[in-house]
Amino acid sequence: MINAKLKTEISKISSLATLNELSAYIADAKTYLGKSTITEGASVYVVQKTKKTLGTVIKVKIKRATVQLPEGRYSVPLSMLEAA
Repeated sequence: MINAKLKTEISKISSLATLNELSAYIADAKTYLGKSTITEGASVYVVQKTKKTLGTVIKVKIKRATVQLPEGRYSVPLSMLEAA
């Protein structure tokens, strides 16, 4: 979880532009983390707002992965994937 010191520092930010930079950095960090932990053939969860769907990674691209789900194949952003 997020520690209290980090929450305090984020709450001190008063500029919307700075918060947008932080948001972009966090999105890039999520993509990098997903890319470093997700490989072809791995079982993953596709995380949406209300559900998690189990699938298998078919191909890993730069910022997205092709995932075989029960409903078919989908191109999913790496930030939406969790290792199963």
